[in-house]
Amino acid sequence: MPLLNVSNCCPHLSSLPLYIIINLLFHEPRSFIGKMNTKNIVLLLIEVMKVMKFPRNLRSWKNNNNNNNNNNKRMSMHNYGTGTFGRVLLVRERGGEQRWFALKKMSIADVRKLRQEQHVRNEKEALMEARHPFIVTLFWTHHDTRFLYMLMEYAPGGELFSYLRNLGHFCDSYSRFYAAEVVCALEFLHSRCIVYRDLKPENILLDSCGHIKLTDFGFSKKLREKTYTLCGTPEYLAPEVIQSQGHDTAVDWWALGILAFEMLSGHPPFFDDNPFGTYQKILACRIDFPKHIDIYARDIIRKLLVINRDRRLGNMKNGVEDVKKHVWFKNIDWSLVLERKLTPPIEPHVVHDGDTSNFETYPNEDPKKLPPPLSEKDLEPFKDF
Repeated sequence: MPLLNVSNCCPHLSSLPLYIIINLLFHEPRSFIGKMNTKNIVLLLIEVMKVMKFPRNLRSWKNNNNNNNNNNKRMSMHNYGTGTFGRVLLVRERGGEQRWFALKKMSIADVRKLRQEQHVRNEKEALMEARHPFIVTLFWTHHDTRFLYMLMEYAPGGELFSYLRNLGHFCDSYSRFYAAEVVCALEFLHSRCIVYRDLKPENILLDSCGHIKLTDFGFSKKLREKTYTLCGTPEYLAPEVIQSQGHDTAVDWWALGILAFEMLSGHPPFFDDNPFGTYQKILACRIDFPKHIDIYARDIIRKLLVINRDRRLGNMKNGVEDVKKHVWFKNIDWSLVLERKLTPPIEPHVVHDGDTSNFETYPNEDPKKLPPPLSEKDLEPFKDF
């Protein structure tokens, strides 16, 4: 990744990729160079002018997603995901290795309107600490007067949900493979006192080789005590979340049980036409297994879906070891799982690192519908983002 020669005028910027420095300089000049003296500003501008072949802002990037021409001299931007108050763009660095990244772009106005400031901060805090082979890597965060930005690792294999939907349900070996990699990711998060709270097939991406990458940490939280926020996907909520009893990392082991059931059957064990009906079924905890589900798979699901969290597999005295030593995982070598040496059951069709064919297509953002810039007072909660 190319770097500007700025060690003399602003050494604190010397490790930043070139396109990030230029984008900040042209988008947010006041916040970017406000504390620099005149001499250093001039030196910085001289260095930038040496490489002015690069685009000046995000909106000038060309969408060349399906073009694997390394000689292309423009950045790329392609919308491949959308959410409640943001979207995810595929972007490519200029020069160097020309790597592809996922840029999560969130409207600050919408974040404030929905009172999601703390969730956004929680997501950044969790991902900054979560360096793990089965979790997307966060490289950089920033904000301007309209948006929050998170630059992350791009996983071109698509959502696990897409493969599950196409196949109807996974066989026992497929489900066990993905569950094993999820277990390793949860073990790591819980060792850092981070609760994930949004485990589901839609939030499990596959890399180009077929290994998982957990994404969307908007509901994650660094735990310092029990938390009481009602958040997550209704079909995956643990009973203690629904009953506002206060919850901790045990909710992720409940969600693992839901995930295992859904992978094996094609649908979650508790669902209804409305969330309240789903909650009632969760609290009743009556599980109807399809006949084809293996006896050992049924056993681990039953032990994960225990209403009393003190007796829930993964949350007892031996912690995650109880999950790893369950008979359903008897043929799993956990050291090989963590080293990504087990062969994934599904190999995604990926033409090149920036391929988006495994994701659904979404319309690009209308530049005429940009939210208005916010005042410094409104931006105050995001000053450290």
